[in-house]
This record gives sequence, C-alpha cells and structure tokens, in this order.
Amino acid sequence: MSAPRKPEVPGMDRDIPGAPAITASGTAQWRRLDPRTLLVHCGWMAAPLGSLALTALATGGRITTGAWVTLAAIAVSFAVVTTIGLIRWARTEFRVALHGSPDAGAADGGHGHASLTLDIRSGLLTRRLRSVPLHRIRTVDLTASPLHRLLGVTVLRAGTAGSGDGRSELSLEALTVPEAERLRAELLAHADAEAATNDPVVARISWRWLRYAPLTFWVIGGVFVVAGSAYRVLDGIGIKAWKLGFVQRAFTEFGASALWLTVPAALLVILALGSVGAVALYIENWWNYCLEWTDTRTLRVHRGLFTTRSVTIERARLRGVLLREPLLLRAGGGALVRAVAGGLGNREENRKRSGLLPPAPRPEALRVAGGALRSPFPGSASPAALTPHPRGALRRRRVRGLLWAVLPGTAVLAGLGAAFTPVLLHCAWIYAVVTTVCVLWLARDAYRSLGHGVHGPYLVARSGTFSRDTLALQREAIAAWTFSTSPFTRRAGLVTLTAAVAAGEDGYRIPDLAATEAPAFAAAAAPGLLEEFLSHPGAPDQLPEQRLP
Repeated sequence: MSAPRKPEVPGMDRDIPGAPAITASGTAQWRRLDPRTLLVHCGWMAAPLGSLALTALATGGRITTGAWVTLAAIAVSFAVVTTIGLIRWARTEFRVALHGSPDAGAADGGHGHASLTLDIRSGLLTRRLRSVPLHRIRTVDLTASPLHRLLGVTVLRAGTAGSGDGRSELSLEALTVPEAERLRAELLAHADAEAATNDPVVARISWRWLRYAPLTFWVIGGVFVVAGSAYRVLDGIGIKAWKLGFVQRAFTEFGASALWLTVPAALLVILALGSVGAVALYIENWWNYCLEWTDTRTLRVHRGLFTTRSVTIERARLRGVLLREPLLLRAGGGALVRAVAGGLGNREENRKRSGLLPPAPRPEALRVAGGALRSPFPGSASPAALTPHPRGALRRRRVRGLLWAVLPGTAVLAGLGAAFTPVLLHCAWIYAVVTTVCVLWLARDAYRSLGHGVHGPYLVARSGTFSRDTLALQREAIAAWTFSTSPFTRRAGLVTLTAAVAAGEDGYRIPDLAATEAPAFAAAAAPGLLEEFLSHPGAPDQLPEQRLP
C-alpha cells in the first residue's frame, strides 16, 4: 500500500542557494538584522556635525556657546539613538516558515493545508508579530543609499497586496547584500516558474540616451532647487549669502552692464549648469540599468550609482504601462515608461519605484513597453487611430489658456504701464500677441493628443500636452468608474471619466468625452460594471453625476 501523497506547497520545490531550510513553523530558524544597522541609524549625525565644521571654518576656529550647546545635544541624541537602535536590533527577528502541517488530514484521505509565510517579530515592552503569506507579497525592493553601500548593507522592502498606501509594507533594515538577495529569492520562490522568454533581458542602459537628459524639468528647475538648498544650508550656519563678497560683486556687474546682454548670458549659464546637473542626475539614477524578466515571472529593474535600487514587480500585479512624453522630450523624439502596478507603496514611493525606462528614444520606449506587457504596446498607434474627442474639448482648452495665461499678464502689464511708464504698455500688447499664439498652438496640440479606445484586453487613453501620457491599462483591473462634470463641461456636453484601479496612481482620467458616448464606452471597456445603470430609464443623463461601483 503506497503512502498518501503530500499536498504541494508553492515554492517548496525550489532550491535557494545559501538559504536556510524552510521547515515547519515550530522549528524554522529565526534570523537577525546585520549589526551594522546601528551605524546606519547614526547616519543622521553627518548633517549637524558637518554644519558645526563649516561654522568653525567660517569663524576661524572660534566655536560659540551656541555651538557647544548644539554639540552637547548631538552627543545626547547619539546616546539615545544608539540605545534605541541596539534595542531594535536585539529585538527584531525574521524567518520564512511553513505554517500548518502538509500531512494534516492525509490519513483519512483529506487534503492537508500549509502556507509559507514571512514572520517578523519586534518590540521591547509590546511584542509584535507580523506573519504575511508569501502569496500576498507582490514586489520586493532592495535600496542602498551611499551610507548603506559604504557599510555593505541594503534595505529590503516587500510590498503586499493592499499595501498601496505604504502602511502594509514590510521593511527590514539593514541586511547584508547576499542575505538580502537570498531572502528576496525566498519571498518570490512561490511564484509560477513559467519561462520568461528566450532572452529575459528587456533593456539595458545605452549611454547614447544621455542626450535626452537635458530635455527634462531639471535643466532649469534643478538649478533653482540646488540654489535654494545651498541658501538654506548657509542660512542654517549663520552665513548670509547676499553679504558674501563675490555675490555682491556679481550683482553689481550684472546691473552695470546692458540688460539685453546680461539677461541672455544669465539664461545661458543657467541652461549650461542645468544641463550638466541633469546629465549627472541621469547617470546617478540609471547607472547599470537593466530591465529583465526573472525565472519567477517577475519583472526586475536594477539601477543606481551611489544609491542602488532593485525593484521586482510580480507579473500578476502589473496592470499596464504608461508611456510619458514631456513637451521638451517629445520635441527631441524621446519618451519614458512607467509601470502601473499594485504593491509599490504610496504615491511618492510609487513614483520612485514605477520607472521602467529612463528618457530614451521613443521607438525604444515603445519596445520596452511592449516587453513589459509581453505583447505589442497598444498605445503605439498614432492619435488618429484612437477615438477622437468632441470639438468642445478644443474650445475648452483655448478658453482656459486665454483666461489663465493671456488675460492676467496682459492686465498687470497694462495697469503698470498706465500708472508708471508707457514702455510697459508696449510690453503688454507684445505679451498678449506672443502668449495668444502660444496658447492657441498648445491648445491645438492638447486636443490632437486626446484619444481613447479598446484594444483587446487593454483600455488605451492618451491626453496632455506639457506631458503627453499614453496609458495601456488592463480592462479587468478597472474596479469602478467615476463620471465628473462641472457647469462648464455640462454646457459643452462633455464628461471626464476616471478609471479606479488598485494599482499605480489609483485612478486614471480620460478627460472631455462626449457625455452621450461616455456611458457606452465605459460599459464596453469594463463589462459588468454599468449594465444595471444603463438599463435604467434616463440613466445616461444621470451617469455623469454618480460614482458607479
């Protein structure tokens, strides 16, 4: 008589090199964080100690009473933080364990029940035990700041189903890099092992893409961000930036020269500094970039020079991709790609983790988007291939541009001209002409970008001009529709659809559809959500003012 067959537990048939054996929960070995966690917790002292050092240099080595008080406060804080860190390290343990017995019920022909879980226990006075089944873990992120890399450790964050707000996220800080890699393999070992493709690597960094780095916000915005940060640091250590000799000389020279020469020269300097900064930021963020499918059906993004980041996204949680084309980047023929996936944390964490491709040529972006979806990217079609929006959407964009960009600036310049000098009156009409032309062109471009459609299992939506976004979203991922109108859109016969999704930004807008066509499109894109409302008499007139489950 043959012995009863034990039920299979997902992930138990995998061998993880160097990993501890996964056993029943009563005998699974608890593991600790690396002792270097204590040094990581003390990294915050670099800023105040650096501030004291700069103060000493600026004052010729004379340290004031206030500086000594600050130094004493740092010493006390160091003792407190070290004690807390030591307690946290000593009282935090984790393990991957098998809960339940696979043999349960086997004797009577029944089926045993067992599940692999990640257990984390912590706390001193109040002990806390978190036990999460591995099948609920969707993403595993390894992040190492320069301090972490200096110490040879990394931070592991595991996103679970329902952790979109970041509160359900599991975090272990800090682990050695080999230990973190082994633990990640353990956490993802329960996934199906279907082969990815003949070549699992979707994309690698190409330094020819550096030419797209200056075509971003950081060309100008980054200069002001750095300048503001430097001002705050100097102000914090008691140095008034505007009183420095070279700053005063620069302002004197700037005002003494012809403005028609100094202003363009200043803009060129800002653009040059911004371009250098954008290239440096591009290199730091995307150094050693690699996008690949692993053998556990997860999409992995690895990148970073000083701060390394390795993000894995389970294929089952990848709900779509977003092709983003900011205005300058689009003018240069470039684009970037982001993932629409669950379990990537709150909105800020999702922004950091969802990047699949840096600014790169648009054909490469389309190829990577298709590689992430494992099918041709449905948003690669031209805007004409999507369903256009009513002409009322064009009128709305023209009117908003004229009201918010042209009219206020013209009125302010005209008022100042009437009060002070006629020169500003000429500036007012020149500003009105130039901005009107720009507004009409941008409104036309925004209208031409509008489009929506259904392509197989995906909903495709395109909109925007300053950042033209093309979304390919799995139709089955849509959990709800929101129909939004305002007095102006109702008068124009328009409605904005928002697809609620438990992934990415939680909601994706399709602006300014025809109100008479929006309910039918929503019903076709996500069957089963709106039939009850569409069958109700007068439903199309009521839909724009309801949130439909």
